[in-house]
Amino acid sequence: MPSDTLLEARDLRLRPEAEPFDERVAPGEIVGLAGLDGHGQEAFLKTLAGLARPAAGEVRLDGRPLAGFRQAVARGLAYVPRDRRATGIFPTLSVLDNFAIATAGADTRLGFIAPRRRRSRFEAHVRRLSINAPDWRAPITTLSGGNQQKVLLARALALQPRALLLNDPTRGVDVATRHVLYDVFRGLAAEEGLALVILSSKIEEILALCGRVLVFREQALAARLGGADMTGAAVIAAMFGRAA
Repeated sequence: MPSDTLLEARDLRLRPEAEPFDERVAPGEIVGLAGLDGHGQEAFLKTLAGLARPAAGEVRLDGRPLAGFRQAVARGLAYVPRDRRATGIFPTLSVLDNFAIATAGADTRLGFIAPRRRRSRFEAHVRRLSINAPDWRAPITTLSGGNQQKVLLARALALQPRALLLNDPTRGVDVATRHVLYDVFRGLAAEEGLALVILSSKIEEILALCGRVLVFREQALAARLGGADMTGAAVIAAMFGRAA
């Protein structure tokens, strides 16, 4: 367990009959979540984000309980959803507005929106994430899936979070974009000290990115794997309830 705890789950149950578990995530750590689809890893991530309520237990940030999504965001958590088309992007809005919608207050001057300030903030993230958006005024749906995902990540980072909760962040993006995102995630953890919790449907992604992995089965925490024990075979075995 990390000694310097930022985010913590205490006596958490995802369903009433499941075994409770504790978990801690430290600044600068990348923790992976794995499991067969629907077995609890997404419920756990959404519970951390304040988007779902556990059957029992609580989530704490800096030792203080979190109460819901709005409070989680206000205190430094950012969540990037899995289905960008259904729950992430605003398809009728421009690329720039999709980026700025969660942080509009950062662009005001004397009570009015300052367009140059908004554009400047966006351009900083364009460079950081290698976003290919030739016309920031065009609807976000004119971008490729990978660039839409980068805009969602830029929106989350614009909140200046201390912890980033990522729900299958490379789903449906091309290989080149995937590796750009990997480098960004590693930099956020190593250079900026963000805590990252990454749910991925790709076991190889978890093995490449994460320092340890939590495997869920039947809405319960089935295994914690790290170091030499964190192998593809061990993750798969835990997903299916078998010994590695």
